[in-house]
Amino acid sequence: MILVQLMKPFYTKYEGNSIKMVFAYQYFSIRKDDELFHFIPVEGKEIILNAQTLQVENLSEVFVFQKGNRFIRLPLYQLLLVSDIHTHLQTILEEANQIDTQEGSIEGTEEVIKLLEEQNLERMFDFALTMRDEELFNKLQQYNEN
Repeated sequence: MILVQLMKPFYTKYEGNSIKMVFAYQYFSIRKDDELFHFIPVEGKEIILNAQTLQVENLSEVFVFQKGNRFIRLPLYQLLLVSDIHTHLQTILEEANQIDTQEGSIEGTEEVIKLLEEQNLERMFDFALTMRDEELFNKLQQYNEN
């Protein structure tokens, strides 16, 4: 059996109904018979998943791994059959979903920050009026217009 030692996409991209994971040197390695082989992007370099079913769509893609002057050529369908790559794909997808969730919370944070800035500006206007500071009041008006 082949064990995936390291599997980290160079980048992951969502394109319509599919998820594309592109791999580069040193981001993908396998262990076969206690020997470590490193991925080289000679032929195939990406795994495409259906976003809804999470099924691999490019099963005929050929991945090449190298150790010294020896090479292992594995079509993706065969790699899926003889290795633990499913576990690594699942981990990658879970991490990608966590990043999407964090980005969603950042968008909500921007709205909260804008609301707080508006409230702070109103308090500054109140302060300028209370202190009868005409210069500060005029600066705040100019800032508010921009």
